[in-house]
Amino acid sequence: MENIKGKVVAITGASSGMGKSIAMELAKNGAKVVLGARRTEQLRQLVEDIESDGGEAAFITIDVKNKADLDRLVHKAMEQYGKLDVMVNNAGISQLSRIDDLDIEGWQEMIDINLKGVLYGMAAAIPVFKQQQEGHIVNIISTAGLKITPMMGVYAGTKNAIRTIAEAFRQESDGKVRITGISPGFVKTDFAGSIKNEQMRTIIQKEMDHMALNPIAIANAVIYALSQPGDVEVGDIVIRPSKQN
Repeated sequence: MENIKGKVVAITGASSGMGKSIAMELAKNGAKVVLGARRTEQLRQLVEDIESDGGEAAFITIDVKNKADLDRLVHKAMEQYGKLDVMVNNAGISQLSRIDDLDIEGWQEMIDINLKGVLYGMAAAIPVFKQQQEGHIVNIISTAGLKITPMMGVYAGTKNAIRTIAEAFRQESDGKVRITGISPGFVKTDFAGSIKNEQMRTIIQKEMDHMALNPIAIANAVIYALSQPGDVEVGDIVIRPSKQN
């Protein structure tokens, strides 16, 4: 884990779930984490927990729907630690329903957070990475885009858009900026809580209760990708419960 120690890592959606676990596990391995999310009190408590365990952390309240907030997150990292090594675009939301239910508001929310929010995170980090001549972008995606199923069309679409964009940028960056996509299956988070469609919320929650992974499994995947030597890029990781089809 020597390649983790001292890295400065910005993480969106860091106040709970996978983002929180990623932050805690990276800090335990010597990374300096800069946390962004909408819930200020949860962020403050997480920083206190990390620091009490001997780690280094800072936070800033952000909403990934606002590009300026992602710029502030990167600025916080630069101001506090003098560099940014990794941007983890973790924030995401799901509104699962049939296409012909026409949940336009839900579509817009997923596009704003899952797609534009990741683009804004990349846009905030890339100028710093260009100046440093190195950097690493980690996008938390989803297995939903790998197996297309009813009720998940637009959600999967936003995730697959990120796959396409990241692959294009990987080729454009000529190795100076590494790109990793991590696609989790069912993970024990509050993912289901934001789903407005009651039927889908019940189904997803039942599946989570039945088989979901501890979010530490996703954190370990991030650690694996970041711990590689500078000339090694881990492109895509699919990590899901062995029971999940």
